[in-house]
Amino acid sequence: MHLIKKIRDLDALRLCASAVAQAILLVTGLPGEVSAASCLPPPRPFVPSDFEAARDYADLIRSDFEVYIRDIQSYFRCLEEERARAFEEAREVSQDYGRFLELMGE
Repeated sequence: MHLIKKIRDLDALRLCASAVAQAILLVTGLPGEVSAASCLPPPRPFVPSDFEAARDYADLIRSDFEVYIRDIQSYFRCLEEERARAFEEAREVSQDYGRFLELMGE
């Protein structure tokens, strides 16, 4: 039974690593402008509740946390860039609307 728990914990770790890799590929593979849709938050690192599994996979878990910290910083930068882009777009749309209203005599 204990071995089954370890295998399940390892599978969960692999799933987290796979999700991180997919998110990185998606974000880095997108051409052109950054948009909020491309700012994907990284998945939280998994920590097994079983001490032995945590000890057995300590290097992998430590690595997952380091990757998360790096990726969350990239995520925050992405959100800030998207926020700045959206504010500029909103300013331009507001100006466009003002010109439209002038054309309409309003």
